[in-house]
Amino acid sequence: MADRLGGLPALARPLLSDLAALATGRNGRGGVGPLNIDDVRARARKRSCALPFSYVDSAAEDFATHRANLRAFDEVTLRPDLLTDVRDRDRSITLFGRTLASPVLLAPTGMPGIQHADAEFAGAGAAHAAGTVFTVSMASSHSVTRIAERCPGPLWFQLYPWGNADDFTPYVELAARAGCEALVVTLDTPVGGNREADIRTGFTMPPRLSRANAGEVLRHPVRFGRWIRTLAAGPGIAMGNIAETGVTGGMNAVHQATKFEAKFVPGFSAAELALVRRLWDGPLLVKGITTAEQARRARAAGVDGVIVSNHGGRQLDGLPASLRALPEVAEALDGTGTEILLDGGIRRGTDVLKALALGARAVMIGRPWVWGLAAAGRPGVDTVLRILHTEIERDMALMGVRTLADLGPRHVNVPAAWAYAAPREASTTLAP
Repeated sequence: MADRLGGLPALARPLLSDLAALATGRNGRGGVGPLNIDDVRARARKRSCALPFSYVDSAAEDFATHRANLRAFDEVTLRPDLLTDVRDRDRSITLFGRTLASPVLLAPTGMPGIQHADAEFAGAGAAHAAGTVFTVSMASSHSVTRIAERCPGPLWFQLYPWGNADDFTPYVELAARAGCEALVVTLDTPVGGNREADIRTGFTMPPRLSRANAGEVLRHPVRFGRWIRTLAAGPGIAMGNIAETGVTGGMNAVHQATKFEAKFVPGFSAAELALVRRLWDGPLLVKGITTAEQARRARAAGVDGVIVSNHGGRQLDGLPASLRALPEVAEALDGTGTEILLDGGIRRGTDVLKALALGARAVMIGRPWVWGLAAAGRPGVDTVLRILHTEIERDMALMGVRTLADLGPRHVNVPAAWAYAAPREASTTLAP
C-alpha cells in the first residue's frame, strides 16, 4: 500500500502542472480536434451564420428521405472475415480507367462560396491531395476553368437538366475545354425541391434580411459579421460557370442567382440525354437513380455510370434511402459494365464499406465536405477526408479485407424488408 501511495505524486504532478497552465492560459495543446464527421458538422454550425448553414444542412419538406439515408446504414450490419492476414491493406479503386487512392469522391454542391471564401479551391485542393475526384457543380462559385487552373487533378463536371439544348450545350463544351474527365447529368431536379426549412430561416438567393432571419442576426452578430466578410472576400453568391458561359445574359452575381432557377424546365427527356451523349466523348454518368427501371433506361441511353442518389433528401421527400435502393440498381445493371456510385448519408468508414459491399464502386460526399469547408476552409475539408480514410483503413482490417474489391454481399446482413420485387411490366424503352 505504501508503495502505491508513494507513486501517487509522480502520477499527479503532470496533471497538476497542466491544471496550472490552463488556469494561466499557458497551455497550448488545445482541446480535442474533431473525431468524426458529426464533430465537423458541430464545428461548422457553431462557427456559421444560420442562413448559409441551413442552406447546406436542410432537406425537403419533412426530412423523411434525409433521415432515411442515415438510418439505412444502421439497418445494415457487417459480417467480417476472420483468420485473414490484413497487414497490407489497399483502399484504392479503379474508376473509368483511373486509379484513385480513395473510394470517396467529392460530390457537386452549389455555391460553396457562401460558406467560405476559398469555396471549390479548398474542396478540389483537398480532394486532389487525397488522390480522389472533385466534382464541379454547374452552380459552382468559381468557374470550372479557374478550378482546373488552380487545382490540377481529376475533375468531373455536373450538368443540370435545363430543357433547352441551347442552354445546356455551352456547359458541356465548357467542361470539355477545362479538361474534365467525366460528365454527371443530374436527373432529379426538373424543379427545385420544397425546402421549408430555408423559408423558415429566411434564406434566399440573393440573401436578404427579413423578419424570418432578423432574430438570428441580432442574437449572433459576430457570426453574421463573419458571413458578410466571407461574402466580400470570396466569390460570394456568384456562379462562375454561369458568368463564363453568359447563358443567363448577365455577369452580375445577383442577376445570376435570380435567373438560375428560372432556367430549369421540366422537359429534359431521353432526346436531350441522347444529345448530351453525342456531345460528350468521355464517361457519362446520370445522378438521381433510385430504381431498377431508371437504371435500365439510363443504360439503354448509353451512359457509362449511374449515381444512386436522392439528392441528399433535398428534392422529392419520400424517396427510399440511397443505400436501400442500391441492391435493386446493382442487380439491374449486373454484367453490363456500368459503374455504380452512391451518395446520401455517408458519415462513417463503415458506411463506405457497406455501400461497396452492396454493389457500389465508390461513394460521393456532399454535406460532409461543405461542413469541413464552413468549419475551417481547406484544412476542414482535409480533416473530413482524413477522418473517413482513417476509418476505412481501420474498418478494412476489422472486416478482414485487404482490398475494397474483396467486399461483396456476403459481408453484410440486409433487412428482409428490403427485398425487391420487380414490377410485372418493367420497361427498358425510353420515352420520346
